[in-house]
Amino acid sequence: MTAAPHRPLDDLLLYRLSRLLSVAGSMVIRLCEGRFGITRREWRLIATLASQGELGSSQLAEHAQLDRARTSKAVSSLVEKQLVSRVARAGDRRQVQLCLTEVGQAVYDQLFPLVTKINAELMGALDADDATRFDDSLHRLQARAERMVKEAVLPKADRGRRRASPTGRRSATTSSS
Repeated sequence: MTAAPHRPLDDLLLYRLSRLLSVAGSMVIRLCEGRFGITRREWRLIATLASQGELGSSQLAEHAQLDRARTSKAVSSLVEKQLVSRVARAGDRRQVQLCLTEVGQAVYDQLFPLVTKINAELMGALDADDATRFDDSLHRLQARAERMVKEAVLPKADRGRRRASPTGRRSATTSSS
């Protein structure tokens, strides 16, 4: 019997976390989409508003750790679904606060315990000491990642028409139409 080949990708923390999120997170996504008719991103915003209270759009994006464009699109969808309302600030109608509607709060009240149960079942793989160490490790990893982002000098993503070549140099894409 031969041993399974070593896969360097499996040694990368971010890859492993992504795989874990993909598998375990799929249950949350199915609940969100199948039972509640919302996306994962919309759930994230609902949960953020439920825990933080009224927020401006930029504040919501920051707390949810999403870019403003994606937050704006998801907020518009949530307003259309009557789960979030936009309330103009007194004295400045350009400034709006976002808050959950009664229906949005009801979705949160129903969905949060289900998500909590999935998380608890997943964490059941660890005993209490392991869970404490894992939580501490996650806090340290988060703090390190935030420091790294502040110190990093990396090119911005170019999601336009140009693509990066395998060497990291940008090249214009050509169309053969």
